[in-house]
Amino acid sequence: MCGIVGYVGNSPCVDRLVEGLRKLEYRGYDSAGVAIIDGGTISIRKSEGKIDRLAKLIASEPVEGNCGIGHTRWATHGRPSDINAHPHRSGSVVVVHNGIVENHRTLKEKMQARGRKFTSETDTEVIAHLLDECVSEGLSLEMAVRRTVAQLQGSYAFLAVSETEPGTIAGARLNCPMAVGIGEGETYFASDLPPMLAYTREVLFLEDGEIVVAAASGIRLTDFSGAPHVRAPQHIDWSPVMAEKGGFRHFMLKEIHEQPRAILDTLAGRMLPESGEVFFETLPLSPEKLCALKKVIIIACGTSWHSALVGKFMIEGLVRIPVEVDFGSEYRYRDPVVEPGTLCIAISQSGETADTLAGMREAKSRGAVTVSICNVVSSTIAREADGVVYTHAGPEIGVASTKAFTTQLVALYLLALNFAQVRRSLTPVQISDHLMELSELAPRIEGVLKHEEAIARIAKKYKDASDFLFLGRGISWPIALEGALKLKEISYIHAEGYAAGEMKHGPIALIDERMPVVVLCSQGESYEKTLSNLEEARTRGGRIIAVGTIGDTELLEKTEDAILLPLVGRMSRAILEVVPLQLLAYHIAVLKGTDVDQPRNLAKSVTVE
Repeated sequence: MCGIVGYVGNSPCVDRLVEGLRKLEYRGYDSAGVAIIDGGTISIRKSEGKIDRLAKLIASEPVEGNCGIGHTRWATHGRPSDINAHPHRSGSVVVVHNGIVENHRTLKEKMQARGRKFTSETDTEVIAHLLDECVSEGLSLEMAVRRTVAQLQGSYAFLAVSETEPGTIAGARLNCPMAVGIGEGETYFASDLPPMLAYTREVLFLEDGEIVVAAASGIRLTDFSGAPHVRAPQHIDWSPVMAEKGGFRHFMLKEIHEQPRAILDTLAGRMLPESGEVFFETLPLSPEKLCALKKVIIIACGTSWHSALVGKFMIEGLVRIPVEVDFGSEYRYRDPVVEPGTLCIAISQSGETADTLAGMREAKSRGAVTVSICNVVSSTIAREADGVVYTHAGPEIGVASTKAFTTQLVALYLLALNFAQVRRSLTPVQISDHLMELSELAPRIEGVLKHEEAIARIAKKYKDASDFLFLGRGISWPIALEGALKLKEISYIHAEGYAAGEMKHGPIALIDERMPVVVLCSQGESYEKTLSNLEEARTRGGRIIAVGTIGDTELLEKTEDAILLPLVGRMSRAILEVVPLQLLAYHIAVLKGTDVDQPRNLAKSVTVE
């Protein structure tokens, strides 16, 4: 997730672009840059780091013009650096881009064979070269965009300018956001609303498959085939602060709702469901070494430790390799045994978690091959691991992790399927079935999010409870742990997560008529046993909130409140079940008036032991 801005009109645009990028910095902060057209010449200023560094560069090397584009980057392809910073140039064309071009390697190889020279590690540069090839043939910028999008696979929103058409900006959207602000003789572009609200409240939201061309005289919309689109702009009443959060009250809620998109980005370019194939180009294990693996160790902290526990179920269940899960803070202090044929997977959203990094280093020093799962390109854990799987969730501003967690689960699921593919512990047909489940996960989560109001009503009912108990069996047990952690983190209510079968070994003594008990009781392999545990809690007076399966009338008869989900496979169930627990914790916290995005005593990234 990156932020793009653009302006064309009659006013100097540099300050507007830089300030617009500041308002989009929550979308990415690895590097930033602008491209300004002045008198038929494009000048580019860009640098690694946050917007302040770009502003200082422009102050020392001023640039002027009434037409320009800008970008703040969240790195996906290519490490954060000046060279990989946007905008990217090829010939007379300059581009900024948000998204992932899945077929960029194929396109790059074809253009290199035609003599094209590439200077960056990014997927975006292929867009600039494709556009320049068209413009060099005499096509208009609009036609160049049309021909280019016909060759792109993936998700993108991009803006382009060309020295052949000074005063014109062209762009396109597919599965990534782009808004167009309509002013008096001027047009604004941005990935989100904050950059333009100080100048106009009349906004067009580009739809998937649309191309936009803007000059000082106005804008034109078409579909990818060139058919014109005509519609009136919307009037936006949001305040700038509301706009930064996408109209949501808190970043955490916004990020909960971003999970379908984040999951799609994690999956992008990594699987072919029809043929049952999974691709990872950044793994350090040859097929021979992967087949020789004897054990997997997963190291993580906090929410990432819960994803590691789910990963244990996934890898052991699909690959049939034994898996150990350790807290990063404990691993290196117990003199761990690392035998030949051991893989260590380190999981960290930020890639800077000190305890996880120390644990990974310990495993590596004892001979383990290391792979990291993280969300930040070129973070310390990503650099030091032998291989890395990026989750592509985009920046997560809320301290309590939501979309980072679900994308970690998706990455682990894909990794397990990749191992199963190489080791042949599953057939291609079985892998294909799992991949189809994964491909349907994003729309299923969108369906769960549509029931937010009902979950908010449940939250209102239980907001004054002093204690909660969360129960789950099998792969749902780590999700119970995560549900309890979310509630503790942001509402400051004491909550405990337990394996449901362990309830009668102690926690059952706590249950009375004042205790809400959240039971993950979806239909599946341990349904009957979990239902029995639910009944045990109910007969002790516990107030049961069940997360179950649509159509389960037996469960409804035994619960005070229920949240019902689609029937899915065991691995997908864990990912789906966490969403209502996130929403329950969020709405309880809001009703209690806590600081949801920055809960007390917590930091987003724990970089000290």
